[in-house]
Amino acid sequence: MIFIAPLWIAVIVGVLVGWAWKPKWANIGREMMIDCSVSKDSTPSSSDSSSTSFNLISSLNSIKFLLPSCISWITDDEAQSDPFSVPPTVDSNCSSSQIPKGKTSFVTNEDLEHFVNLVEEKDGGPAWIHMMDCSTPTMFYQAWQRDLEAGPTEYRSRTVFEDTTPEMVRDFFWDDEFRPKWDNMLVSAATMEECPTTGTMVVHWVRKFPFFCSDREYVFGRRIWESGRAYYCVTKGVPYGSVPRKNKPRRVDLYYSSWLIRAVESRKGDGQLTACEVLLFHHEDMGIPWKIAKVGVRQGMWGTVKKIDPGLRAYQKERTSGNTLSHCAFMAQINSKISADYLRSFESKSNDSSELETHNSSEKPSGKNIPKLLVVGGAIVLACSFDRGLLTKAVIFGVARRFANIGKRL
Repeated sequence: MIFIAPLWIAVIVGVLVGWAWKPKWANIGREMMIDCSVSKDSTPSSSDSSSTSFNLISSLNSIKFLLPSCISWITDDEAQSDPFSVPPTVDSNCSSSQIPKGKTSFVTNEDLEHFVNLVEEKDGGPAWIHMMDCSTPTMFYQAWQRDLEAGPTEYRSRTVFEDTTPEMVRDFFWDDEFRPKWDNMLVSAATMEECPTTGTMVVHWVRKFPFFCSDREYVFGRRIWESGRAYYCVTKGVPYGSVPRKNKPRRVDLYYSSWLIRAVESRKGDGQLTACEVLLFHHEDMGIPWKIAKVGVRQGMWGTVKKIDPGLRAYQKERTSGNTLSHCAFMAQINSKISADYLRSFESKSNDSSELETHNSSEKPSGKNIPKLLVVGGAIVLACSFDRGLLTKAVIFGVARRFANIGKRL
């Protein structure tokens, strides 16, 4: 009675709180269960199904860690007040209409500033946790991850490609015409808008997902800044009313992937800058529970990433053979030039803001602690209300272990 009565009280309070406070993500689990359900007749044993799901999710997730996109978003009001005057052209090629001159607010200098702070690890986020070090004869790969208080897991990686240039790698990741030759998950790619002055592009992708989920579509803006031979490539999901939202493929709104490409010394030890380093920061919300996606990424990241290097070598051969440059690769060469002093100005702003934040946080009174049983009971009810799958089981089992530990101590 000592344990059961408070728990049921917490459950009842959790139900009331859950119905009174219903955030936007409350229906995600239900939609995902409908979208990603597999018929009982075609479903193997639970252990086999779970293993297959993790492997497939890891493949689709980790392939995008060497692909483009960014975190800062443009509001719907900004999109409506600054529309494009040319209707989009949707096809599988890189043919596109032009963004009117000055209409480049999809990806701005604020996005660049945020990315520079990520590169310098001055964005104010939690520390990165090391995941792996892997290599092939022509590629070296490192990966880190971190969990925020709210939102999907963020990933950071460092890849060094031997015997290539930053310009070649930049064009390789930007070239949507060549991408299907090494990225078999890309169903279609279309350039919706572009700016011939800054190189800003709005791109629509449809990506193939595992059999138990519908395909996902992405609408993102992308742009490149050049400082010497270092290229700051920013890609982020953007609101775009000309592409109507559908049930299938499912829209991925939260999509962020930005990378810095620069020449570095080769691992051969000859002192020559004949290698290329790619620092990538990536996260996205695909409508799959974040914990499950995190497990899949860890299991399949390296197996997928190591397939990128053969694609880059094939691209090098095609370019050196004298083939015509694709339109997307041509757009990758239209960059916004910036100086090293301009980049350092971002760092100084970051230092000033961090000092102000520290000062303000020291003056804030500490809040009252919420009873643990209330939090645990509410978490159980909320978890059961929006997801009846693996995530719910993980939450319940975790709570059970916590109560078991309390019982042992008593």
